Amino acid sequence: MCGIAGILNTSPGAPPARGSLMRMIEAVQHRGPDGFGFYHDNDVGLAHARLSIIDIDGGTQPIHNEDKTVWVVFNGEIFNYLELRAELERLGHRFYTHSDTEVIVHAYEQYGDKFVDALNGQFAIALWDTRRQRLLLTRDRTGIRPLFYTVVGNRLLFASEIKSLFAEPAVPRRLNLAGLGQIFTYWSALPPTTVFEGVQALAPGHRLVLEAGRMQLSKYWDWQFPSVLPDDHRHEQDIAEELKALLIDAVRLQLRADVPVGAYLSGGLDSSIITTLIKHYTDTPLRTFSVTFEDDEFDESNHQQQLVHHLGTTHTSLRCKRADIGAAFARTIWHAETPILRTAPTPLMLLADSVRAAGYKVVLTGEGADEVFGGYDIFKEAKIRRFWARAPQSKMRPAILARLYPYLKNSPAAGRAFTEKFFSEGLEHKDQPFFAHIPRWTTTQRTWQFLSPEVQQALADFDPYRTIQQWLPPEVAGFIPLGRDQYVEAHTLMSGYLLSSQGDRMAMASSIEGRFPFLDHRLIEFANRLPPYLKLRGLTEKYILKKSVQGLLPDSIRRRTKQPYRSPDSQSFFSAGQPAEYVAELLDPVRVRDAGYFNPSAVTKLFEKCRNGRAIGFADNMAFVGVLSTMLVDAMFIRGSMTAADVSTGNSFNEVAASAATVSTGVVK
Repeated sequence: MCGIAGILNTSPGAPPARGSLMRMIEAVQHRGPDGFGFYHDNDVGLAHARLSIIDIDGGTQPIHNEDKTVWVVFNGEIFNYLELRAELERLGHRFYTHSDTEVIVHAYEQYGDKFVDALNGQFAIALWDTRRQRLLLTRDRTGIRPLFYTVVGNRLLFASEIKSLFAEPAVPRRLNLAGLGQIFTYWSALPPTTVFEGVQALAPGHRLVLEAGRMQLSKYWDWQFPSVLPDDHRHEQDIAEELKALLIDAVRLQLRADVPVGAYLSGGLDSSIITTLIKHYTDTPLRTFSVTFEDDEFDESNHQQQLVHHLGTTHTSLRCKRADIGAAFARTIWHAETPILRTAPTPLMLLADSVRAAGYKVVLTGEGADEVFGGYDIFKEAKIRRFWARAPQSKMRPAILARLYPYLKNSPAAGRAFTEKFFSEGLEHKDQPFFAHIPRWTTTQRTWQFLSPEVQQALADFDPYRTIQQWLPPEVAGFIPLGRDQYVEAHTLMSGYLLSSQGDRMAMASSIEGRFPFLDHRLIEFANRLPPYLKLRGLTEKYILKKSVQGLLPDSIRRRTKQPYRSPDSQSFFSAGQPAEYVAELLDPVRVRDAGYFNPSAVTKLFEKCRNGRAIGFADNMAFVGVLSTMLVDAMFIRGSMTAADVSTGNSFNEVAASAATVSTGVVK
């Protein structure tokens, strides 16, 4: 995994300066600590920070084609590069490295812009065609690797992370209130929107081409679902066997590396499947890592140890305490570059630290299985709510909701009257693509009560249903109901939060590459063609996936009800009623008033509620983490007067602010 950055002149001007490229790529050195590489001519500059994983000695980027007319910098991995290379060599292309990167330039020569269709991988690519003076930016199908861009004057700047763009002083730093409103609703901004004005995210499965002063954005891949219930007459066991073969092949491809590869083991079904397949179907030594918690509500160590003993894996377990989360949260936001609503990314960042300390650069994870095979409670909720919506006067149908969330101490399904009121929200929208997500978004939008009157006024026209309807492709409305639910989940929470704030950014904070076999596009396309009852059988999630690994996993793991990964939220920032120093400073009423995003009085009441341990529900905890992370984004990226390093070294906000006049970029050095 790596970091990329670059500058393109969109009209005649001075060549991109080497110093600018150096500043941009240094800002993401954590993504590629093994060396820098540069290409620049009169119109374009490309920069690369390398994390060497394949072709350690010969894979330095930028990489070019035979006559050096096509150049590429690339963040990610092309897992099928051996097969692609063989095909391209048969067609006459000559390679000068053993890197997966080189297949990109030759595939571009051979297939043009459709070369991405041939790639099985996770990638963000910047390719420069010198003959056509043409820049192509593209991103993997599901959004595993990030890519941002902005236009300033006659220049387009792009990078793996936004802090690279801010390394250029000409790029303005302003919070985008529309992006903030989206995060405080959908958990992430909807691409191309980001939380920073003028900074855009390239959406998953898209490419951006700049040629002759014109910019053209297009989509090359997307999740597709049938519009009528699929009629699959094959025996379930045959389908399960085909799925198992696909899974084994996805794992086999994603183990390709010239460095040791480990795996995360959460104790749940998905990571247990990945580790079991590594153990039984590859010759890769199994090395696993997991995080545990002192709070029983979040801890899964018993299940982890059960599989550790079952597989005989060499295992490292990181015990994460509340205070650890509070202490590392500012560093989390520095890498995430966005407000977030949960602390859950922080323990994964600390886990990545321990993976790196153990000498590993790559881990496989189980992320993506819930979106692909219908594993989340939100899919069960929607199924019950649609059943209920067909007879809204029924008292029996909503009672089924009580079977959800057995693992939560404060379940939204615990009280009959509350449950009915909560889940009845939006029943009239049962045919809309966003129907499944109404309860989640309604809960999340309770954070809006803490916004300042000025911000609420600025967002007065925001309608969460209308906004998502306008953003979704029209064909989504015609998908079968579970397909609609999966599509929205994959394009909001998964790509915008789980793969980004909780995925790529937390792993790359420690120069760790995460790989996701369940997001192999062949698996997604296979699963999307299946009848819904093979994913959600009654209220049993991931039915066909569980069937495909029958006999491989202990039944106690295979049949275990899904328990989403979570961590302590507001309680992580207080010890015996005392807040962490930076928390007290950032949430001081004067500081909150000066920033302008939130109502100081409302935030103070929330602060006291959390300090006294009375914030026990989702809404209060999301609001506290959301407000605090927004204030950190403001301090770090807008004002440029506070960095994660300041927090971790004990510098208070006031001390740093006093010397802020000398800080011009806000980039950690």
